[in-house]
Amino acid sequence: MITVNKPGMQMTIQDLGRNGYRHIGVARSGALDPYAMIIANRLLNNPDNTPVIEITLGLAQLTFTTDCVVALTGADMKATLANSPLAPGWTYQIKAGQKLCFATSRSGFRAYLAVKGGIVCSPTMGSCATDVAAQFGGLTGRALQAGDHIPITPYNGIWSQRGAISPAARQHIRVHSSPHKHLLTEQSLTAFCQTTWHISPNSNRMGLRLKNQACDLTHIRSLPSLAVGPGSIQLPPSGEPIVLLNDAQTTGGYPLLGTVISADLHQFAQLKPGDTVKFSYVDLAVAAQAQSKLNAHLQQLKLALNTLKIKR
Repeated sequence: MITVNKPGMQMTIQDLGRNGYRHIGVARSGALDPYAMIIANRLLNNPDNTPVIEITLGLAQLTFTTDCVVALTGADMKATLANSPLAPGWTYQIKAGQKLCFATSRSGFRAYLAVKGGIVCSPTMGSCATDVAAQFGGLTGRALQAGDHIPITPYNGIWSQRGAISPAARQHIRVHSSPHKHLLTEQSLTAFCQTTWHISPNSNRMGLRLKNQACDLTHIRSLPSLAVGPGSIQLPPSGEPIVLLNDAQTTGGYPLLGTVISADLHQFAQLKPGDTVKFSYVDLAVAAQAQSKLNAHLQQLKLALNTLKIKR
């Protein structure tokens, strides 16, 4: 069991998300940085979709009431276990009674805590991901609170420490072409890519809001609602783009500036208010090559861990 002493800004149980229900208005949810989640699970020999704890910003504290092994990935939040510093990207053995504490992030915005054997959680619509807006998934359909008890699988065996490198961070995001090029001027699309955008504090798991007072993309366009999803870049009349993320609505009526390629979408999990980002349009070949590079990164980790098991 894990007891939540302090949940910090937001702490939720997530997996790879809820797929196949967007046609009835159900968001995908799931880990905003799925690669950090997958790496954490692979370091523990868990299935990739094993639920993890997503920790936003830090300022959190957990107490373990049973022996276990965990993996910590994602943002470096200056974590400590029994007052000893922990680095992200590694596995750690934890004894019953020990406290895991997080300060604030040095870089990045979200950390992921996986437990060997997994968090014990009943799926809803095939997923344990917490959908805070719809109030289902996770433990009780909400963000974790102080006093919550998270059931986990105990592990008191010996687990050799393992580590992995995360995919490189990017601040230059690649985007598929806009489906509304005929509505938005070429000048607007060019300005969107030439502008350095700042992450607004008014951002969350539904979407990252971008701002730059020097770039005026205001408009009066209104469209019938159309399907949107994680990665869609909406342009509201205010002219401040919104990059939709995992908890976003399933339809919208704003014009779209484009769609973030799948290989770059996870980058937004680690962007915090005040960070900057730029965009460029790419073709399908570049998007496919970027995804192949990420897949190769995970495959190399899998091969390395399999080699380690053989040697043991």
